[in-house]
Amino acid sequence: MEDILRVAEEFFELPEDEKLRFYSDDPNQCCRLKTSVSYADEKVHFWRVNLLQFCHPLEDHVRHWPENPARYREVFGRYSVETRKLGLQVLDLICEGLGLEAGYFRGKTSEVQLMSLNYYPPCPDPTRVLGLPKHGDPHTLTLLNQGHVLGLQVLKDDQWLSIEPIPNAFVVNINHVLQIISNGKLKSADHRVVTNPSVARTTVASFVAPSKDCPIKVAEMFVNEKSSRLYRDFLSKELFSFYLADTAQGNDPLERFMILS
Repeated sequence: MEDILRVAEEFFELPEDEKLRFYSDDPNQCCRLKTSVSYADEKVHFWRVNLLQFCHPLEDHVRHWPENPARYREVFGRYSVETRKLGLQVLDLICEGLGLEAGYFRGKTSEVQLMSLNYYPPCPDPTRVLGLPKHGDPHTLTLLNQGHVLGLQVLKDDQWLSIEPIPNAFVVNINHVLQIISNGKLKSADHRVVTNPSVARTTVASFVAPSKDCPIKVAEMFVNEKSSRLYRDFLSKELFSFYLADTAQGNDPLERFMILS
Protein backbone atom coordinates (compact mmCIF):
# COMPACT_ATOMS: atom_id res chain seq x y z
CA MET A 1 0.00 0.00 0.00
CA GLU A 2 2.96 2.32 0.61
CA ASP A 3 4.49 1.46 -2.74
CA ILE A 4 1.34 2.40 -4.65
CA LEU A 5 1.27 5.83 -2.99
CA ARG A 6 4.93 6.43 -3.84
CA VAL A 7 4.40 5.58 -7.50
CA ALA A 8 1.30 7.77 -7.65
CA GLU A 9 3.28 10.65 -6.17
CA GLU A 10 6.04 10.07 -8.70
CA PHE A 11 3.50 10.31 -11.54
CA PHE A 12 2.10 13.62 -10.31
CA GLU A 13 5.64 14.99 -9.89
CA LEU A 14 6.40 14.42 -13.59
CA PRO A 15 6.84 17.43 -15.89
CA GLU A 16 3.53 18.86 -17.10
CA ASP A 17 4.10 17.94 -20.75
CA GLU A 18 4.58 14.28 -19.74
CA LYS A 19 1.28 14.20 -17.83
CA LEU A 20 -0.70 16.20 -20.37
CA ARG A 21 -0.51 13.29 -22.81
CA PHE A 22 -3.31 11.77 -20.74
CA TYR A 23 -5.47 14.88 -20.47
CA SER A 24 -8.88 14.43 -22.12
CA ASP A 25 -12.45 15.73 -22.07
CA ASP A 26 -13.67 12.27 -23.08
CA PRO A 27 -15.10 10.49 -19.99
CA ASN A 28 -14.87 7.13 -21.79
CA GLN A 29 -11.12 7.26 -22.31
CA CYS A 30 -9.37 4.27 -20.72
CA CYS A 31 -6.82 6.41 -18.88
CA ARG A 32 -7.81 10.03 -18.38
CA LEU A 33 -6.20 12.99 -16.62
CA LYS A 34 -8.42 15.88 -15.52
CA THR A 35 -8.75 18.59 -12.90
CA SER A 36 -11.56 19.24 -10.41
CA VAL A 37 -14.72 17.09 -10.91
CA SER A 38 -16.52 18.11 -14.10
CA TYR A 39 -14.78 21.32 -15.04
CA ALA A 40 -17.13 22.42 -17.84
CA ASP A 41 -20.26 21.93 -15.70
CA GLU A 42 -19.01 23.61 -12.52
CA LYS A 43 -19.77 27.03 -11.11
CA VAL A 44 -17.04 26.45 -8.52
CA HIS A 45 -13.88 24.45 -9.26
CA PHE A 46 -12.14 22.08 -6.86
CA TRP A 47 -8.49 21.77 -5.79
CA ARG A 48 -7.67 18.39 -7.32
CA VAL A 49 -5.80 16.70 -10.16
CA ASN A 50 -7.12 13.24 -11.02
CA LEU A 51 -5.98 10.31 -13.14
CA LEU A 52 -8.74 7.74 -13.72
CA GLN A 53 -7.91 4.41 -15.33
CA PHE A 54 -9.82 1.24 -16.16
CA CYS A 55 -8.22 -1.89 -14.67
CA HIS A 56 -10.22 -5.07 -15.37
CA PRO A 57 -9.45 -7.19 -17.21
CA LEU A 58 -5.87 -6.03 -16.71
CA GLU A 59 -4.59 -7.26 -20.08
CA ASP A 60 -7.15 -5.11 -21.90
CA HIS A 61 -6.22 -1.86 -20.17
CA VAL A 62 -2.64 -1.87 -18.91
CA ARG A 63 -1.24 -0.83 -22.32
CA HIS A 64 -3.15 2.47 -22.00
CA TRP A 65 -1.56 3.35 -18.65
CA PRO A 66 1.49 5.59 -18.16
CA GLU A 67 4.91 4.06 -18.83
CA ASN A 68 6.58 6.74 -16.73
CA PRO A 69 7.40 6.28 -13.85
CA ALA A 70 9.09 3.11 -15.04
CA ARG A 71 7.47 0.96 -12.31
CA TYR A 72 3.98 2.34 -12.89
CA ARG A 73 2.41 -0.52 -14.86
CA GLU A 74 4.03 -3.23 -12.77
CA VAL A 75 3.05 -1.75 -9.39
CA PHE A 76 -0.45 -0.68 -10.36
CA GLY A 77 -1.02 -3.96 -12.17
CA ARG A 78 -0.32 -6.03 -9.04
CA TYR A 79 -2.27 -3.63 -6.85
CA SER A 80 -5.36 -3.61 -9.08
CA VAL A 81 -5.54 -7.42 -9.13
CA GLU A 82 -5.28 -7.68 -5.34
CA THR A 83 -7.72 -4.86 -4.57
CA ARG A 84 -10.25 -6.40 -6.94
CA LYS A 85 -9.99 -9.72 -5.09
CA LEU A 86 -10.48 -7.92 -1.78
CA GLY A 87 -13.39 -5.87 -3.08
CA LEU A 88 -15.22 -8.97 -4.28
CA GLN A 89 -14.62 -10.68 -0.93
CA VAL A 90 -16.10 -7.68 0.89
CA LEU A 91 -19.13 -7.73 -1.42
CA ASP A 92 -19.64 -11.44 -0.71
CA LEU A 93 -19.67 -10.69 3.03
CA ILE A 94 -22.15 -7.83 2.54
CA CYS A 95 -24.29 -10.19 0.48
CA GLU A 96 -24.27 -12.73 3.29
CA GLY A 97 -25.08 -10.07 5.88
CA LEU A 98 -28.09 -8.88 3.89
CA GLY A 99 -29.40 -12.41 3.46
CA LEU A 100 -29.09 -12.37 -0.32
CA GLU A 101 -28.22 -15.49 -2.28
CA ALA A 102 -24.50 -16.20 -2.60
CA GLY A 103 -22.86 -14.34 -5.47
CA TYR A 104 -25.66 -11.78 -5.83
CA PHE A 105 -23.15 -8.96 -6.41
CA ARG A 106 -21.02 -10.94 -8.85
CA GLY A 107 -21.45 -10.72 -12.62
CA LYS A 108 -22.41 -7.41 -14.19
CA THR A 109 -22.82 -5.65 -10.83
CA SER A 110 -19.06 -5.95 -10.25
CA GLU A 111 -17.77 -6.42 -13.79
CA VAL A 112 -15.77 -3.17 -13.99
CA GLN A 113 -12.81 -1.98 -11.94
CA LEU A 114 -11.59 1.63 -11.92
CA MET A 115 -8.56 3.13 -10.21
CA SER A 116 -8.61 6.80 -9.28
CA LEU A 117 -5.35 8.60 -8.42
CA ASN A 118 -5.98 11.90 -6.67
CA TYR A 119 -3.50 14.71 -6.05
CA TYR A 120 -4.44 17.66 -3.84
CA PRO A 121 -1.69 20.33 -3.96
CA PRO A 122 -1.07 22.64 -1.00
CA CYS A 123 -3.80 25.28 -1.04
CA PRO A 124 -3.07 28.94 -0.16
CA ASP A 125 -6.50 29.38 1.49
CA PRO A 126 -8.32 26.15 2.49
CA THR A 127 -11.26 28.19 3.80
CA ARG A 128 -12.19 29.12 0.23
CA VAL A 129 -11.94 25.88 -1.71
CA LEU A 130 -12.50 22.13 -1.25
CA GLY A 131 -10.54 19.29 -2.78
CA LEU A 132 -13.81 17.51 -3.56
CA PRO A 133 -17.41 18.55 -2.81
CA LYS A 134 -19.97 16.56 -0.86
CA HIS A 135 -20.76 13.40 -2.81
CA GLY A 136 -21.40 9.67 -2.64
CA ASP A 137 -19.63 7.30 -5.01
CA PRO A 138 -21.84 6.08 -7.89
CA HIS A 139 -20.40 2.58 -8.21
CA THR A 140 -20.79 -0.57 -6.11
CA LEU A 141 -17.91 -0.41 -3.60
CA THR A 142 -14.87 1.77 -2.90
CA LEU A 143 -11.56 0.77 -1.30
CA LEU A 144 -9.66 3.98 -0.53
CA ASN A 145 -5.97 4.11 0.30
CA GLN A 146 -5.98 7.61 1.76
CA GLY A 147 -2.28 8.00 2.40
CA HIS A 148 -0.88 9.86 5.40
CA VAL A 149 -2.37 13.36 5.22
CA LEU A 150 -5.68 14.27 6.81
CA GLY A 151 -8.31 15.42 4.31
CA LEU A 152 -11.22 12.98 4.07
CA GLN A 153 -14.42 13.95 5.90
CA VAL A 154 -17.65 11.95 6.24
CA LEU A 155 -21.08 13.44 6.90
CA LYS A 156 -22.83 12.02 9.98
CA ASP A 157 -25.82 13.60 11.76
CA ASP A 158 -25.30 16.81 9.75
CA GLN A 159 -21.71 17.13 10.96
CA TRP A 160 -18.49 16.66 9.01
CA LEU A 161 -16.18 14.20 10.76
CA SER A 162 -12.51 13.93 9.77
CA ILE A 163 -11.24 10.40 9.11
CA GLU A 164 -7.75 9.93 10.48
CA PRO A 165 -5.45 8.05 8.09
CA ILE A 166 -4.46 4.60 9.35
CA PRO A 167 -1.30 3.09 7.83
CA ASN A 168 -1.88 0.03 5.63
CA ALA A 169 -5.66 0.21 5.98
CA PHE A 170 -8.49 0.89 3.53
CA VAL A 171 -11.49 3.12 3.99
CA VAL A 172 -14.41 1.05 2.64
CA ASN A 173 -17.34 3.03 1.21
CA ILE A 174 -20.78 1.72 0.35
CA ASN A 175 -21.72 3.18 -3.06
CA HIS A 176 -24.99 4.25 -4.70
CA VAL A 177 -25.58 0.90 -6.41
CA LEU A 178 -25.61 -0.97 -3.07
CA GLN A 179 -27.97 1.61 -1.57
CA ILE A 180 -30.44 1.04 -4.41
CA ILE A 181 -30.21 -2.77 -4.46
CA SER A 182 -30.72 -2.89 -0.68
CA ASN A 183 -33.69 -0.47 -0.95
CA GLY A 184 -31.96 1.95 1.40
CA LYS A 185 -30.88 -0.57 4.05
CA LEU A 186 -27.30 0.29 3.14
CA LYS A 187 -26.40 3.96 2.83
CA SER A 188 -23.99 5.42 0.32
CA ALA A 189 -21.50 7.41 2.41
CA ASP A 190 -21.58 11.17 1.78
CA HIS A 191 -18.04 12.49 1.99
CA ARG A 192 -15.83 15.35 0.86
CA VAL A 193 -12.15 16.33 0.83
CA VAL A 194 -10.75 19.43 2.53
CA THR A 195 -7.50 21.06 1.47
CA ASN A 196 -4.27 21.65 3.34
CA PRO A 197 -2.27 24.91 3.32
CA SER A 198 1.20 23.37 3.55
CA VAL A 199 1.19 19.68 2.59
CA ALA A 200 0.19 17.91 -0.63
CA ARG A 201 -2.09 14.88 -0.33
CA THR A 202 -2.10 11.83 -2.64
CA THR A 203 -4.72 9.06 -2.48
CA VAL A 204 -5.61 6.00 -4.55
CA ALA A 205 -9.19 4.73 -4.74
CA SER A 206 -10.21 1.40 -6.23
CA PHE A 207 -13.82 1.14 -7.38
CA VAL A 208 -15.76 -2.06 -8.04
CA ALA A 209 -18.39 -0.96 -10.53
CA PRO A 210 -21.22 -2.30 -12.69
CA SER A 211 -21.02 -2.58 -16.46
CA LYS A 212 -22.84 0.16 -18.39
CA ASP A 213 -25.60 -2.24 -19.43
CA CYS A 214 -26.08 -3.65 -15.93
CA PRO A 215 -29.72 -3.46 -14.74
CA ILE A 216 -29.84 -1.68 -11.39
CA LYS A 217 -32.93 -2.55 -9.38
CA VAL A 218 -34.08 -3.14 -5.83
CA ALA A 219 -33.74 -6.78 -4.72
CA GLU A 220 -37.24 -8.22 -4.38
CA MET A 221 -36.60 -9.53 -0.86
CA PHE A 222 -36.48 -5.93 0.40
CA VAL A 223 -39.95 -5.01 -0.93
CA ASN A 224 -42.99 -5.98 1.12
CA GLU A 225 -46.06 -4.57 2.85
CA LYS A 226 -43.91 -2.74 5.40
CA SER A 227 -41.22 -1.60 2.97
CA SER A 228 -42.24 -0.11 -0.36
CA ARG A 229 -39.89 0.13 -3.34
CA LEU A 230 -37.82 3.33 -3.09
CA TYR A 231 -36.13 3.33 -6.51
CA ARG A 232 -37.19 2.59 -10.07
CA ASP A 233 -35.30 0.17 -12.31
CA PHE A 234 -32.70 1.54 -14.71
CA LEU A 235 -29.43 0.72 -16.48
CA SER A 236 -26.26 1.86 -14.73
CA LYS A 237 -25.21 4.01 -17.70
CA GLU A 238 -28.15 6.30 -16.90
CA LEU A 239 -26.76 7.01 -13.43
CA PHE A 240 -23.26 7.63 -14.78
CA SER A 241 -24.52 9.98 -17.50
CA PHE A 242 -25.81 12.43 -14.87
CA TYR A 243 -23.45 11.78 -11.97
CA LEU A 244 -20.57 14.19 -12.60
CA ALA A 245 -22.77 17.16 -13.51
CA ASP A 246 -25.10 16.52 -10.56
CA THR A 247 -22.17 16.24 -8.15
CA ALA A 248 -20.48 19.37 -9.47
CA GLN A 249 -23.72 21.31 -9.06
CA GLY A 250 -24.42 19.98 -5.56
CA ASN A 251 -27.39 17.80 -6.56
CA ASP A 252 -28.09 14.26 -5.33
CA PRO A 253 -27.95 11.94 -8.39
CA LEU A 254 -30.17 9.38 -6.65
CA GLU A 255 -33.13 11.76 -6.62
CA ARG A 256 -33.57 11.08 -10.34
CA PHE A 257 -34.36 7.43 -9.57
CA MET A 258 -36.51 7.74 -6.47
CA ILE A 259 -40.16 6.71 -6.62
CA LEU A 260 -42.23 9.57 -5.24
CA SER A 261 -45.22 8.43 -3.18
